[in-house]
Amino acid sequence: MDIRSAQFLISSVKPAGCPKADRPEYAFIGRSNVGKSSLINMLTGQKNLAKVSGTPGKTTLINHFSIRSANAAGKITDWYLVDLPGYGYAKRSQSQRSEWERMIAAYLNERESLITLFVLIDSRHNPQAADIAFLEKLGEWEVPFNLVFTKADKSTQREVSAHVRQFVNRMKEDWEFIPRNFITSTIKGMGRRELLAYIESLNASLRDSEA
Repeated sequence: MDIRSAQFLISSVKPAGCPKADRPEYAFIGRSNVGKSSLINMLTGQKNLAKVSGTPGKTTLINHFSIRSANAAGKITDWYLVDLPGYGYAKRSQSQRSEWERMIAAYLNERESLITLFVLIDSRHNPQAADIAFLEKLGEWEVPFNLVFTKADKSTQREVSAHVRQFVNRMKEDWEFIPRNFITSTIKGMGRRELLAYIESLNASLRDSEA
């Protein structure tokens, strides 16, 4: 996939404020400080498309970006990339966390153009309770998702592989089906080609089903 253009479109506090659901949509979410903005910038090839902050929990709205891409044959597809607020930020109050969950639940359950959700997991750590709890929510809401392990350049390949394996094994305790996962590094550009190829494959499947 070749990204031809990527631009910020709108921030919304609820699904009703989101753009018209007239194209495929792919959302990204993860714990605060997991590297979501950096990953979005890497995928789109723009350094400052999503605002990178040293302060966890900075994203508080549903942020839509309009993407135009082309496949190897030159077929153009317009789609949305969505930056969702991070979860698990300890400094948020209980009321703020409840408000966040209502907003995210509404978006994930009501947004009809959402094709899949990419859940970002920090590859430097063992399975974290906040990540496991959020995946349980996705199971309850029946939301399709994939896993993206971030910051693979911060540890050795052996450590990253071990943490990915531990996370998958933890999921197997509760899940019959383990979704596809990707290992990424925004510093090295790792995983970009694979993620974009996967999104293009989903776009192609949609085109075929509509033909």
